Amino acid sequence: MLSVNTNMGAMAALQYLNQTQVQLQTTQAHINSGLKVSTPQDNGAVYAIAQNMRGNVAGYQAVSDSINRGISTVDVGISAGQSISDLLNELKSKALAGADASLDTASRNALNADFTALRDQITTIVQNATFNGTNMVDGSTANFQALASADGTRKITVDGQTLKLSGVIVTIKSTSTISTAAKASTMIATINTSIQNVNAALAKMASGVKKFTIQATFVSKLVDTLNAGIGNLVDADMAVESAKLQSLQVRQQLGIQALSIANAAPGITLSLFR
Repeated sequence: MLSVNTNMGAMAALQYLNQTQVQLQTTQAHINSGLKVSTPQDNGAVYAIAQNMRGNVAGYQAVSDSINRGISTVDVGISAGQSISDLLNELKSKALAGADASLDTASRNALNADFTALRDQITTIVQNATFNGTNMVDGSTANFQALASADGTRKITVDGQTLKLSGVIVTIKSTSTISTAAKASTMIATINTSIQNVNAALAKMASGVKKFTIQATFVSKLVDTLNAGIGNLVDADMAVESAKLQSLQVRQQLGIQALSIANAAPGITLSLFR
């Protein structure tokens, strides 16, 4: 049937061409964004899953930041503890020398001056062992807690240690001296106790840093795994999309030609009236 009012061939050709155009636009969007699912319209279920996983990744990035702050905070405390341990060894040496009853007054006074200077240095180190407002060795921080889960419900805790003079760990008093042989002899035992206590406190803080480090490694691997999972869900396969693009471009050209031929069909009607 030839009709100048209704051209079914052109209508069909136009429908197929429009379908090809939509598919071509979708493929081009995949290539431009690198994603096969970039909006809920692409695939609502997959998009929702990917968004939830992205939320977890963001949460674990905050966890990683928290753990890194914890590592730095405790590391500063450990550095202070190591310095105090070294000072205690020096103080022990001074006390041993001061225990010699044969020392003359000038030598004893010099040893005592060195002893008190080293003793006071412990206080300076403790006061300066602060990172981001937190001091793990002056008694102001009972413990440091770092996030361990993306929902914030689980945490890793490292206990603080009090390394101040006249404390439970460093038992040397802030007024201690070795001005006499008797005081120096007594001080040796006190210093030995302090050395053992400080080294035990350092071991506890080092164990805490290890917990942080292990968790930080796990979180890093977990984030990588989550990102890979998100990619598997939403990333476009560029090789497939490239092949599809070429195929659709060919179909587009053929559709245009088919529509052109269909639109030319009513022109045949005119020849009937010549």
